[in-house]
Amino acid sequence: MDLTIPEGASGFLQKAGWADATIDPLPGDASFRRYFRVRKPDGRPAMLMHAPPPRENPEPFLRAARWLDANGLRAPLIHADHADSGFVLLEDFGDVRVREYVEAWPQDEVVVYRAAIDTLIRLHRLPPGPFTDYSLAEYLREVRLFTEWFCPARGLYVDAAGWTVAWEAALSPLLSRQRPGVTVLRDYHAENIMLLEGLESQGLLDFQDALVGHPAYDLVSLLQDARRDVSPDVEAAMFDHYCRGAAAAAGGAFDADTFLADYARLGAQRNAKIVGIFVRLWKRDGKPRYLAMIPRVWALLERDLAHPALAPVAAWFDANIPAEFRDPAGVQGGRFEP
Repeated sequence: MDLTIPEGASGFLQKAGWADATIDPLPGDASFRRYFRVRKPDGRPAMLMHAPPPRENPEPFLRAARWLDANGLRAPLIHADHADSGFVLLEDFGDVRVREYVEAWPQDEVVVYRAAIDTLIRLHRLPPGPFTDYSLAEYLREVRLFTEWFCPARGLYVDAAGWTVAWEAALSPLLSRQRPGVTVLRDYHAENIMLLEGLESQGLLDFQDALVGHPAYDLVSLLQDARRDVSPDVEAAMFDHYCRGAAAAAGGAFDADTFLADYARLGAQRNAKIVGIFVRLWKRDGKPRYLAMIPRVWALLERDLAHPALAPVAAWFDANIPAEFRDPAGVQGGRFEP
């Protein structure tokens, strides 16, 4: 963990009225952002985020946080910011993440996840926020990470043009169902949800990439989590809980079968993207620890590919990815070098 304090942090905190605060680094994530817990002598805490340009830009985070808070959802309150230097001082949500809590107290998993689903139901009842659309071009850019990073790392020469064609065929049917769309946080999972005052009071993190898209996207992000196992039973129960809430909001006009097909489409899209991202984190950014998560993501991807809505993509996998590379046990990091 990098223990150095970024240049300019002390000046920023002084202007924000926190000159006398202590600064303690926190573990990082997959991005170039860094976080520090700052604490005043009276014990009052806050979180200092450093998202240094040009690799990071705090403006999307600030815009999304303020929109979420203005609409009754719990993003950290912004105490001060200086976007040009990448500094943001924000509310400290503490240390209790959903992931660690449900692993320590598995008997509470359904209660905690139901509350996270209820947050999505509330979010999806709102008009979409001031974000750009999740376009077909963006979906395709993301899934190309699989052929750009995973396939070369395994020494596979594949039909990249056919990959794009297959995804266009699979994803095009859902595009009309994401208009006018909902706010999609895009990284909604157990490590980005904090428990605040009780199991059902939850705070949101890591929403700076928000777009306007399909309501199934964040649902599949939560229930097909790359970082922890969500059992098929819990996934099915939470999927049904969401569908009941969505149907109630729509006055009963909700097609669960069509929604399930879109859930599989976006699950496959997201999981293929994540496999590519995790390999890129290893190859480009020197972060091999994410490779250990790929078998979980690959197993979820294979399950999504079994849905008839993914037939074009499944056919591409059959033609391009040999069976020995599709076994989730065979995609461990040590076997990546061609």
